[in-house]
Amino acid sequence: MALIRIDQIDVAGKKLLIRVDYNVPLKDGEITDDLRIRASLPTIEYALSKGCSLILCSHLGKAKGAPDAKYSLAPAAKRLSELLGREVKMAPDCLGEATRAMAAALKPGEILMLENLRFHPGETAGDMDFAKDVMSMAEVYVCDAFGTAHRPHASMVAFAKVAKQCCAGFLLMKEWQFLGEAVEAPQRPFVAVSGGAKVSSKLGVLKNLLTKVDAMCIGGAMANTFLAAQGYGVGKSLVEPDLFEAALEIMAEAKKRGVGFYLPVDFIISKDAGKPMAEMQPCGQVPFAAIPEDAVALDVGPVTAGLFALVMDAAKTVVWNGPMGAFENPAFAQGSYTVAHIVAGVRGLSIVGGGDTDVVVHQAGLADKMAFISTGGGASLEFLEGKELPAFAALKECQS
Repeated sequence: MALIRIDQIDVAGKKLLIRVDYNVPLKDGEITDDLRIRASLPTIEYALSKGCSLILCSHLGKAKGAPDAKYSLAPAAKRLSELLGREVKMAPDCLGEATRAMAAALKPGEILMLENLRFHPGETAGDMDFAKDVMSMAEVYVCDAFGTAHRPHASMVAFAKVAKQCCAGFLLMKEWQFLGEAVEAPQRPFVAVSGGAKVSSKLGVLKNLLTKVDAMCIGGAMANTFLAAQGYGVGKSLVEPDLFEAALEIMAEAKKRGVGFYLPVDFIISKDAGKPMAEMQPCGQVPFAAIPEDAVALDVGPVTAGLFALVMDAAKTVVWNGPMGAFENPAFAQGSYTVAHIVAGVRGLSIVGGGDTDVVVHQAGLADKMAFISTGGGASLEFLEGKELPAFAALKECQS
């Protein structure tokens, strides 16, 4: 069942509650990356063009069910106001008489930002009474927060259940299209590039993608587990011994299916194991089978980058999720940046998972070269794993 988009129902002149994902990074109260806010603009601008009044809601940070000034959405309201060129009113809470009065007074074309939903325990608990209280301020619920679509929270599931009418925003539909349709019916050759620290966090994704891709490139610390499972020494590098068997099964399945499975052939290493990551320094480049016992592999080497480039050279679809090394330390970021350039140069469809991969792409200055960058880290992983996300299930139920 396809989801119903905001432009497929009559919203003209109505009051909409839009669940956006404004969980943006802050430093000293200033937003350092406004991608998620900009990604919500098509839905907001469409609703404004239809004479709607808008109530926006989101979470930000790790608020623990109580007000916390450092997690206020006020900076997001300010940035959205700048992007739209119109006032965005800031509510004192997402509930209460003062907020309800501000919502009731909204005129067509006006926007109200509710305060952080996670200042109330009912949000993360998926509480129906909390949902009814918030949803009572609007006529239509619009879900446009893919980054939180994998969470069974009130604003992602219960809001849809209590709303008179609901629909998906353009961002949610774009994520559905690129991550869903591109993976289900990809242009071939289809290559998956996976990195990050742990196999455990990507196990389901790897297993699901193995049934769909023509080739798979593995980087990041998770590659260590695949190498160690085969008996290669990886020094003091991060490994997950309890997943050796799973790693071997994945490689066997790839061989059985005729899927090209590529691991790093060289690494950038450090002998500063035990020091904080920011203080670690590289001490050379070594072949994958020659990592010293006192060294830690922290980035893929240039030969590996060249190998991955060859694998992706003829690709018509590439999905990349996870950095190739400890990119937070500039000394070990080159592998990730090089892969970002390779993916950006793909002649077909280049899809980038959210989270750290998104950060790498932006640091490399290549965001505008990618066909699509997901706004969801954990959500994109679960989607690629083949799971139905709670937010999508709730919308389908609401629309049936």
